[in-house]
Parts: sequence; structure tokens; C-alpha cells
Amino acid sequence: MQKDSAMIVTFFGHSHFSKAKEYKQKIIDLLLSEVCDTPVNFYLGGYGDFDTLAYECCKKYKEQHPEASLIFITPYITEEYDRNHLRYYRAKYDDIFYPELEKIPPKFAIVYRNRWMIEKSDLVICGITHDFGGAYKTYLYAKKKKKKIFNITDWDT
Repeated sequence: MQKDSAMIVTFFGHSHFSKAKEYKQKIIDLLLSEVCDTPVNFYLGGYGDFDTLAYECCKKYKEQHPEASLIFITPYITEEYDRNHLRYYRAKYDDIFYPELEKIPPKFAIVYRNRWMIEKSDLVICGITHDFGGAYKTYLYAKKKKKKIFNITDWDT
């Protein structure tokens, strides 16, 4: 369950993300050093390779910190989407949250959902490997909002 006074850590990255295994322990170590024992809500997107890596790292962190919450931030809320997808997410996450994007056309819903996640976040962890696409635009938005950002691919340099 989402905790109101908790730190919010948001994850986003490219849907095609290789070398995930190489980054897993580094992300967990980053969470341990940045979050420590602070109550935390992990905001997760749930799509693509990077989101899978982020979920696995947060799940591992939660094994040692059971008060942490894994929250799927859904960009859609329709009966069909609920029937086909949200049942799956309810089994994996502690909570599902919809940031009220009804007035946003579905093809832009993920972009607006990502911006909402950035605005709410205290810490951003991302996997950006190239300078185009939705994840890159979200990265630029996080920089514009002066968020504390860790791009894990910077660890390669």
C-alpha cells in the first residue's frame, strides 16, 4: 500500500534494454545507499526490459525492507485494459495508481504518466542508452525539473 509520507523513487528507461543482469546489483546497492531505511514508494511503469529490471531490483530490495511499496502507475483505465492487464499487475504490485489521464489521448498517455511520475519523485533511476524516444524525453523532463537522477548507463563510462 502506498504511504503518503514516503520517499518516492521513479524508474524509467528504454523498452529494449540489454545488459540488465550487469546492472541489477548496482541498482540494489544504489537503493540501499540512497533510500537507506527511509519509507519508500517505488513508482514503476511495468512495460519493457528496463521496467522488468527495475521491478526485479525493487522486489529484491523489498525482501530486506518489507515496508517498501511497489506501485504500478497505470497510464490507462478502461474496462478492457482492466480485464486484460490490471489483474496481472494486481498480483505483482502492492498497489496500482492511476494519475487521472482521461482527457489525454491514449497514444500520449504513457508520456503524460511518465511526466506525472517525475513530478512526484524524490529520486529518479533510469536506463537511457540513446538520445531519442520516449524514455530520453522523460529523462530531459526530469533534468528540467531538477530531479536527482541516476542514469545507470553512465556507470559504463
